Amino acid sequence: MLEELRITGLGVIEDTTLPLAGGMNVITGETGAGKTMVVTGLGLLFGGRADAGRVRAAPGRATVEGRLRLGGRVADVVHARIVDAGGGPDDDGSLLMSRTVTVEGRSRAHLGGRSMPVSMLGEVGEQVVAVHGQSDQLRLLRPAEQRAALDRFAGPGHEKLVDALREAYGRWRQVVDDLADRRSNARARHQEADLLRLGLDEITRVDPQPGEDDELKAEAQRLEHAEGLRTAAQLAHLCVAGGVEAADDTPDATALLGTARRTLEAQAGTDPALGELAGRLEEAATLVADVSAELSTYLAALDADPARLQTIYERRAALRALTRKYADDVDGVIAWAERARTRLADLDTSDELLDELDREAQRLAGEVAELAGRLSASRQEAAVRFAEQVTVELAGLAMPHARIEVAVLPRPAGRSEPTLSVNGVECGVGPDGADEVELRLLAHPGAPSLPLQRGASGGELSRVMLAIEVVFAGSGGPPTLVFDEVDAGVGGQAAVEIGRRLARLARSHQVLVVTHLPQVAAFADRHLVVAKDTGGAVTTSGVRVVEDTERARELARMLAGLPDSDLGIAHAEELLAVAAKERRP
Repeated sequence: MLEELRITGLGVIEDTTLPLAGGMNVITGETGAGKTMVVTGLGLLFGGRADAGRVRAAPGRATVEGRLRLGGRVADVVHARIVDAGGGPDDDGSLLMSRTVTVEGRSRAHLGGRSMPVSMLGEVGEQVVAVHGQSDQLRLLRPAEQRAALDRFAGPGHEKLVDALREAYGRWRQVVDDLADRRSNARARHQEADLLRLGLDEITRVDPQPGEDDELKAEAQRLEHAEGLRTAAQLAHLCVAGGVEAADDTPDATALLGTARRTLEAQAGTDPALGELAGRLEEAATLVADVSAELSTYLAALDADPARLQTIYERRAALRALTRKYADDVDGVIAWAERARTRLADLDTSDELLDELDREAQRLAGEVAELAGRLSASRQEAAVRFAEQVTVELAGLAMPHARIEVAVLPRPAGRSEPTLSVNGVECGVGPDGADEVELRLLAHPGAPSLPLQRGASGGELSRVMLAIEVVFAGSGGPPTLVFDEVDAGVGGQAAVEIGRRLARLARSHQVLVVTHLPQVAAFADRHLVVAKDTGGAVTTSGVRVVEDTERARELARMLAGLPDSDLGIAHAEELLAVAAKERRP
């Protein structure tokens, strides 16, 4: 869960800390006090888009810091990912996160003691927190979001089927697009292929070898300077070991080293230090002998061959002709040839290849249609369960006669998507299948079944979304759930029921609720109030925890706008007592 949240320099909030608890945390306050900034801060902390316009001019940057304490599978996944990125949890197991945004719009993130990309905060956020606001209600009206909600509910086996369809669909469309491109651009492909073949033929005739240009350059230098190299090598060999041209009494390095060694060995008995030096002279004599042998080999191999030199000149000229056209060096020319051969295969427009691609496209189309049919059946089965469970939750949210239906319909053909026969019906197919999913609401018996966007009021839509979230919570999901005024447009008994459902969610999740409703706030395990301070030159807001009498006064303010009213406080205390009784397991 999120144990603590600190926000500085964001909107009306100058510097405040929210001590959060497990269970249900409620955030209340007057309109404009800064409750929205708390949700905005949460969004920033978990990788949301930064808005420089919300940063306070002084100090010129907004910072949001949080402390997470995770457990179970989520902790294993998140900690492993952060360790891979170079960070890690604190010694007490908690995880520190921070996000800074400047007035210029620059953004920095830190996670687990290390600077991280902002996207890493987003990765953690996907595992840890789900934020639901009024904008989420609007998203729930979109068919794609309704289909995604049903897929999420259907379970891991269904999700594997969705992934398999997406993978097969991607391969199918790739083959279809490749086939269409080869057919429609055959002339351009032939022209490009002809140019590539000309280049490959020229390179093949020369047959360059890796590193050949450097080797030929070095060999040419040796042949061009053969006489100078021979003179230097002969003189060195003469100095080291003598030679056939030297007089018998000409001293050489080998003989001199031998004389020195024997002289020192003769005195080694008198002073062992000379014996040690004699041993080192013996090592030097061995090294000189090795050099002498290598010089002999070098001289034997040195050849001033004009014919060979001319051959090298001609070979280097042929290689330079290639490097002028295709690359900077011979290795680059060889790489160009490899790429050209690969590209030639891509440019193939032969009838044999086109027939093969056509057969593969048909095979993949059949695979996609078969998977889409299975996916449709799985969605229809999940739709029945999903509708039943959401309907049950709506009954507990003061909508006892309402019913949710989930329609899974074939997607109409003739749109921009390709068309396939799925379960005997011609329909449009996309990477998510061949279905359109529509959530429908029957508000009361005898009412028509209408899509949510036409049949649900704002308050009903809030309760439908909360019912869906309660259903999702039963199958896992992020451990922290945030609700930003999802109870808008709701009051009376419905508000009490929303409070009950949020309290039920809080038994298995950490729940953060921003609300204007005292009926919801009464169910909180921890109540935080955002208060505005207009005493100075600049308006600021802060957050404090309220308990006991203070909490009753805050609920009285929310009930009647009169925090000091005895009657309002009495009503608030009664509401708190009812909520406390309801929260008991």
